Amino acid sequence: MTIRPNDDEATARPGRPPVVDLATWQAARDELLVREKAHTYEGDAIAAARRRLPMVEFDGTVKVVGPEGPLPFLELFQGREELAVYKHMWHDGAPHQGQCEGCTTMAWQLKDAVYLNARGVSFAIVTTGPWEEVAPYVEFMGYTQPWYSVRDVPAPVGGGMGSIACFLRDGDRAFLTYSTTGRGNEPVNGFLPLLDMTPYGRREAWEDNPEGWPEAPQVGSPVGGHGVPTCWYWRSDADGNATWGPTGRPAAQWTRPGATPEETLGRRGRHH
Repeated sequence: MTIRPNDDEATARPGRPPVVDLATWQAARDELLVREKAHTYEGDAIAAARRRLPMVEFDGTVKVVGPEGPLPFLELFQGREELAVYKHMWHDGAPHQGQCEGCTTMAWQLKDAVYLNARGVSFAIVTTGPWEEVAPYVEFMGYTQPWYSVRDVPAPVGGGMGSIACFLRDGDRAFLTYSTTGRGNEPVNGFLPLLDMTPYGRREAWEDNPEGWPEAPQVGSPVGGHGVPTCWYWRSDADGNATWGPTGRPAAQWTRPGATPEETLGRRGRHH
């Protein structure tokens, strides 16, 4: 469809969609809706294929560590048949502001599992951090979902941090049914598809934008000092400006009491 702008476009600032009448906009919107519906149906088909994946049995009695000490992984099911887990990366010895900003984003989106529980699915977050470091971090962040340390625990309970894994229980037997990472984690982050609906999207480098659209700030990389437009909003300073510098924090942390600018990320090492 060719969109014919009206005279208002002449007064529009650069980096703005063309201005059209409502009927023209509705026609363009209806055309896009056809593609959106096809995308939804393809997603449904992929989910159907996901439900048909085989599964892998593993030792569900392997011990993880939580607030009450060591316990079998099977107890994370909380008596339910299904379990979804997010595997949170950990930087050993780092203060709160030095922990993984991407994993903080994920965990912040999963503060309450009531709708999962209502459908027979339990939820937990596991991390390779030692429990004595993890516990104060969970308290600072105000998380209510269960956390556990899986330090030195083999896959599929441990291993592959920064990922989502799904498990099925059959009595005292446990099975891995699915896992994903990278952009496969995106469905959990509800703000990302909402940003995709806005005129400027996520403002990430990989996006296909019209000429003149705003670009992501070049705020510097946590490794190597290069510009990092992708996920530039994950870490910010106290004023909400994106920064990967030593005074920044994962954005969600600024909602927590006592969150202040710091001088260093304090990352003395990482254990994935």
